[in-house]
Amino acid sequence: MQFLTFLIMIESQVGELLIATNLKKFLLVLSVSLGVATLPQVFSWFRQIPYTLLLVIVGLGLAIADVRLVTLSPGLILLIFLPPLLFEAAWNLRWQELKKDFLPICLYAIFGVVISVLGIAIGLNQLVGLSLTTALLIGASLSATDPVSVTALFRELGVGKRLVTLMEGESLFNDGMAVVAFGFLVALPLGKAELGLQPILIEFCTVVGIGVAVGGLIGFGISYLTQRFDLPMVEQSLTLVSAYGAYLIVEDLGGSGVIGVVTTGLILGNFGSRIGMNPRTRIIVSEFWEFLAFFVNSIVFLLIGDQIRFASLGENLDIIFVTVIAMILMRALALYILSQFSTLITKSDITLPEQTILWWGGLRGSVSIALALSVPNILAEKEEIIATVFGVVLFTLLAQGLTIKPLLEKLNLLGDGGLKEQYIELMARCAALERVIEYLKTDNTPGIDPEFYRYQETLIKGEISNVQSKIKELKEEYPNLNEFYYEQFRDELLAVEADTYAEFVRSGRLNKELAPMLQDVLSS
Repeated sequence: MQFLTFLIMIESQVGELLIATNLKKFLLVLSVSLGVATLPQVFSWFRQIPYTLLLVIVGLGLAIADVRLVTLSPGLILLIFLPPLLFEAAWNLRWQELKKDFLPICLYAIFGVVISVLGIAIGLNQLVGLSLTTALLIGASLSATDPVSVTALFRELGVGKRLVTLMEGESLFNDGMAVVAFGFLVALPLGKAELGLQPILIEFCTVVGIGVAVGGLIGFGISYLTQRFDLPMVEQSLTLVSAYGAYLIVEDLGGSGVIGVVTTGLILGNFGSRIGMNPRTRIIVSEFWEFLAFFVNSIVFLLIGDQIRFASLGENLDIIFVTVIAMILMRALALYILSQFSTLITKSDITLPEQTILWWGGLRGSVSIALALSVPNILAEKEEIIATVFGVVLFTLLAQGLTIKPLLEKLNLLGDGGLKEQYIELMARCAALERVIEYLKTDNTPGIDPEFYRYQETLIKGEISNVQSKIKELKEEYPNLNEFYYEQFRDELLAVEADTYAEFVRSGRLNKELAPMLQDVLSS
């Protein structure tokens, strides 16, 4: 009995020690990440580098100094980091924009992955002599794009909505395809999968179907549940539970957790947030997911750089070089061919400059690394796979990530994001001052001299006049702002209509959410 008590005490102490050690490591990683976030504010030169790439560079510096913060594992990336990143991207992806280019996005995500896997595998097998199994696993690992830093740069520079949607949409869906392809290729040499067109199609439909079905069930279920109450913190928590819950449940059922999370995020972001959340709650939830994505990305990109083993990269330099060339060529081939095919069907042209940015902006990141790390130990060439994937990911993040902005400038794809932001700020200030005037007219606080009210009103009206003059000058200097203003106004009208329907549903006067009638009226 005493011996059993002694064992329990040791186990308890070991558990507490592990928790304390992991917490210290986590706080260290977080401190370094937040320290890097402040660099652009202190040194203006660092503002030229996207924040996520700056994290990778700092991580590389730590790797050179042989300071290893945390050991990355596939479970850490796929189970802890990936669900919130996927959900946040899907939550903010507007269905109205996505469905316009749904065909090219699906073509890139499905056939683009197949072309990439086969092209990289053939190149490695023929030019370097890697076994076909190893070459296919490298190809599958690197078929998942992760353009987080690129899309963040797009928004900062005001690049067109369509290009952002194409880039994000492809990334969300091809992550799922890459994981499915990788799982099949791992199971093949272990005798757990059968090679053939029919078995592959059945496996694909099953895995994707389970993901869509469960993700849809969770998304719509939570959407209707949040109609019954107005508790921002609870609704925010439900979205967090749905992100992780969808991934874990779908994976347990044998489907694609990635597809499940993306489906849930799309439904909650485009449907649930409209019928079940008031505008204030939507803002709270959106800001929460913006914070969580920043938080997770900060850790992931820092650790990617920190995990680099330079000796291992040097030993596999020839394989990495061939893989980079094959990957770039196959992505170019897939994008240009599939874009032309999409244009023939939809009659919606994706311009050559846009295709070029989609090609060069197809960075690889955490998903590729997680897949490489999850290769079974039974495969003798596992270390080569990991070293190759790490080397290629590093190349895409640094070489492609740091040159995407000059390429945007060269192709004249830089937008007027800063100008629009300035315009919105002026409009918001004008609206806020107008409300202050309304308040002054209705306020009857005892003891305040009416003359003081008039004085304050004169000052505020003068400021309103000043702001309106700036708005007028901006619109005269940049006539294209008028179109942006009308677009914003149309969105406001649609939002008012959608919020009214949601209010009727919540009060029980309406049994189902109605589609906005103004959608077709205003676009005609």
